[in-house]
Amino acid sequence: MIIDAHTHVWPDKIAAAALAGNRLPGLTPRGDGTVGGLTATMAGTGVDMSCCLGIAAEARHVDSVNRFVAGTASDRHVPVGTVHVDLPVEENLASLHRHGLRAVKIHPLFQNYALDDPRLWAILEAFGSDIAVITHVGAGSADARTNSLSSPRMIADIARQFPDLRLMACHFGGYKILDDAEEMLSGADVVLETSWPPGLNTLRPERVRRLIRNHGAERIVFGSDWPMADPAAEIAAIDALGLTDGETKSVLGGTLARVLGIASPWA
Repeated sequence: MIIDAHTHVWPDKIAAAALAGNRLPGLTPRGDGTVGGLTATMAGTGVDMSCCLGIAAEARHVDSVNRFVAGTASDRHVPVGTVHVDLPVEENLASLHRHGLRAVKIHPLFQNYALDDPRLWAILEAFGSDIAVITHVGAGSADARTNSLSSPRMIADIARQFPDLRLMACHFGGYKILDDAEEMLSGADVVLETSWPPGLNTLRPERVRRLIRNHGAERIVFGSDWPMADPAAEIAAIDALGLTDGETKSVLGGTLARVLGIASPWA
């Protein structure tokens, strides 16, 4: 049962504009960013379930984004909501509870706050173990200040401060700064996600295999970062790593099913 931890979706009427406005340097979208487009992609790639991530760049959009992603919920789509540090903790929690959301995406590149912002830590403390968190970590912007808003060291600090938090760090814990991620997060009590747009095959397979085994396949989740990458190519790259069957099943769906409480024969 393959579960994609990392797909971005927008309402149909704004998806094209959202992709055009949020395009990262050197990356070309592989899909249209709509729920229908994602569903069609899943049908052609063997993905059984996808986490549909919503991101509010501004606090005033938090509730409308959460309402939208909550509406994607189905047996194939897992809605993942948003929070923002410019809203009081209580308002963030109320929006998540109102829309029945049990996971959120944090994206410092687009939300313009750092992973060590005390306001974010207040939200994470309120989450306890009830709300799972998946967060971008590392570079991705042409602006050095924006890239500095998330780092492997910040993830390690969060993991130490909030041991009950169900924390997932995208891009193996450090997009474009994998050396730092390996040094600071290998073996830490953090779930690492595999996306590396434009594709995992841009990394050396032996390095990815070593990273997964050093950290433990039971703490690795597959994510494509659709529509910025092709899920089929990402699955093929994982299949080609030479992992055991058990390790591959853990990465492609078993670990995430366990983290999110989804029934799966691979969990």
